[in-house]
Amino acid sequence: MTEAALIEAEIPLIDVRTIAPTERHHLIFSTLHALAPGGLLRITSDHDPRPLHYQLESGYPGKFSWDYLEQGPQIWRVEISRLEAGCDCSCGGH
Repeated sequence: MTEAALIEAEIPLIDVRTIAPTERHHLIFSTLHALAPGGLLRITSDHDPRPLHYQLESGYPGKFSWDYLEQGPQIWRVEISRLEAGCDCSCGGH
């Protein structure tokens, strides 16, 4: 296996199409909080996950980047990366 393939295999992928709607955001956020700075998460969905993007921007400003890898009309794929260290609460501490 090449080095690029090994790196690719280590990136968590959440396919929300296979997860109960009530469990999706909990799984996504627990995975994001476990990422080290520079870590990536990829999400696959059958709809534009824009509400999740807004939730990340408002709840965790400056902590994550968001890049669409594919934008429909049937499949959306997003890559989210963790930008900085520090706690994920609203205390302002690092």
